[in-house]
Amino acid sequence: MLTTSDSYRLIAQNLSKSLTTLSKDPQIARESKYYLENIGQIKTVDDFIKNDRIYRFAMKAFGLEDMTYAKAFVKKVLKEGISDSKAFANTLTDKRFKELASTFNFAANGETTTQAADTQQGTVDRFMRISLEQRSGEQNEGVRLALYFARKAPTISSTLGILADKALLKVAQTALNIPAETSLMDIDKQAEMYAKRIDVADFKDPKKLEKFISRFTNMWELNNAASSLSSSLAVPSITGASPVGISVGVLATLQTLKLGGR
Repeated sequence: MLTTSDSYRLIAQNLSKSLTTLSKDPQIARESKYYLENIGQIKTVDDFIKNDRIYRFAMKAFGLEDMTYAKAFVKKVLKEGISDSKAFANTLTDKRFKELASTFNFAANGETTTQAADTQQGTVDRFMRISLEQRSGEQNEGVRLALYFARKAPTISSTLGILADKALLKVAQTALNIPAETSLMDIDKQAEMYAKRIDVADFKDPKKLEKFISRFTNMWELNNAASSLSSSLAVPSITGASPVGISVGVLATLQTLKLGGR
């Protein structure tokens, strides 16, 4: 049986293999192939929005799958670009839109935008990583959060970056045993509270980052002991490793038991 910590480490320490295994999934392989074969034909923001398959692929790649319906909003983001400090993307709290506009920078690069490596293979690589995190989360949400934190935490510059991201905040709250109800506090007080307990500069140090993630996965395991058992079935399929020792029948039985044998 794999714990949340074990599952995370198995994927993270074999990331290339995990991504290669996932890339062979028929649906993911099909969508990636279509994207690479057709993205170069996209010349304008309107082309990008109108090609629903390309658009959805890119939105998922940047973690914006839940915003695919907001085409007018995304169109405004891309039309204005990022050069002007007052551009729409630069005014948004959600920095994912700025990342999207930085890569698909039609405002600055025009028709050559989709010829860049970042808009082609770079976006496919993003899509693969997001898909890996989502697949991991289908069986153990703690693993998804840990993988997400490992990817995003090194990019933040202040504790406000944690507060602005629900997933990062969930990891921080769990690792530090901070009640979720503190999110109702004044934002400045929250930032001050986290700043006393977290130095975000530490997340740029791989060893310190992994130490924090280990703290999170251990706390997650403690708080979600029953549900995390299912990770023992999911990880082998993602990484391509051989299944590790617990049968579906035993797993189902264990999941019906309450802690303390009650």
